[in-house]
Amino acid sequence: MNDMSGDVVICARGLGKRYRIGRREAAYGSLRESLANLALAPVRRLAALSRGEPLRRKPEIICALEDVDLDVRRGEVLGIIGRNGAGKSTLLKILSRITEPTTGRVELVGRVGSLLEVGTGFHPELTGRENIYLNGAILGMRKAEIDRRFDEIVDFAEVERFLDTPVKRYSSGMYVRLAFAVAAHLDTEILLVDEVLAVGDAAFRKKCIGKMDGISKDGRTVCFVSHDLASIRNLCTKVALLVEGRVELCSHPEATLRLYAEGLVSAGNSWERPLPSGGRPSMTALSGVLVRSSRAGQVASGEPLEFLISYQAEETGMQVHFAVGVYSALGEKLVHLTTRDHGSTFRSELAGTVRCRIDRLPLPPGQYVINVSMHSGFERLDHVPAALTFTVDNGDFFHTGRMTTESDGKVLVDHSWGLVGGGCG
Repeated sequence: MNDMSGDVVICARGLGKRYRIGRREAAYGSLRESLANLALAPVRRLAALSRGEPLRRKPEIICALEDVDLDVRRGEVLGIIGRNGAGKSTLLKILSRITEPTTGRVELVGRVGSLLEVGTGFHPELTGRENIYLNGAILGMRKAEIDRRFDEIVDFAEVERFLDTPVKRYSSGMYVRLAFAVAAHLDTEILLVDEVLAVGDAAFRKKCIGKMDGISKDGRTVCFVSHDLASIRNLCTKVALLVEGRVELCSHPEATLRLYAEGLVSAGNSWERPLPSGGRPSMTALSGVLVRSSRAGQVASGEPLEFLISYQAEETGMQVHFAVGVYSALGEKLVHLTTRDHGSTFRSELAGTVRCRIDRLPLPPGQYVINVSMHSGFERLDHVPAALTFTVDNGDFFHTGRMTTESDGKVLVDHSWGLVGGGCG
């Protein structure tokens, strides 16, 4: 069966992916270990029965993707959005042939380059130079073809000084620079990029977005997973919204982003997650405290608003900074609030909560999304996009008795007017 037609280069039909969780995969062992386990099996069953445990636990099955149909044409930039756990990364792994679908099939025309995780396709013991040639060889390119692209890759990645250093000594930012440069400059017809670009600095992310735009104009296809809705809106020709493993909508960016924003706002004004492991401070909860309003998830223009950011860590004493970004429902950054700009620095404890207070909310009526991040120096320790959402109602921001409306602009500014050199007649 072949559903490919015209300029379609990615055709997915009925894609599904299921994972079994709650059960460890058996490791490969020796014959002696296998015989010992066989002999001990009856003893273990009796011990389980004495504790009242079932002999066999039914494994839990989760559905990461279900019945996904997708067509992507040559030269298109497809944005893939959705909340955490919606199946975005799983979809890209299937498209890049890293994992096989449980059901359905996918057909691709042309070579596929992918940047899904930091260091994907890199051998840590090899140098940057050697990994460039390794990745090209994996894509089926001849050495002469890689030679023609080599200088462009190095210039774009800006890692010339470290080109002959094993990549295991690279920082995560250097990894991403080189990995994206390799994926974007080698001759692939399809480029798959996950949220991994969030690791790089702002200037490099902008550079990558520009490169992906140029790739699409050259007739190549890009699939781009990101929580940066502004980049999705500006770069993509169409956007697919995944909700619990299904494609809710795949359409024009404005329509899909609007539907996504409606879902975010309905999610409420609090967020939390279990304590992650790893020893570095990480954020565990965020809540919006609407100081003068009893309406859940709603506040009026000009009212006070507080954000409470809770974190936990397995070590203490690190100097940490926090940032809160306020975005429109379509991903436009409106306000950026940081402890660094406020002159506040915190030393991490095992558990703590920091408060960010806005005395008079300078936003007109509308729906808003909050991103929150945690930093140490210039390193981002943790980042949670779309962690919290809220709705702003009209209010008397200017204390004149006139209620604000959506036509008052994107940000309200307290100001005054007066006549220079005289009074009013």
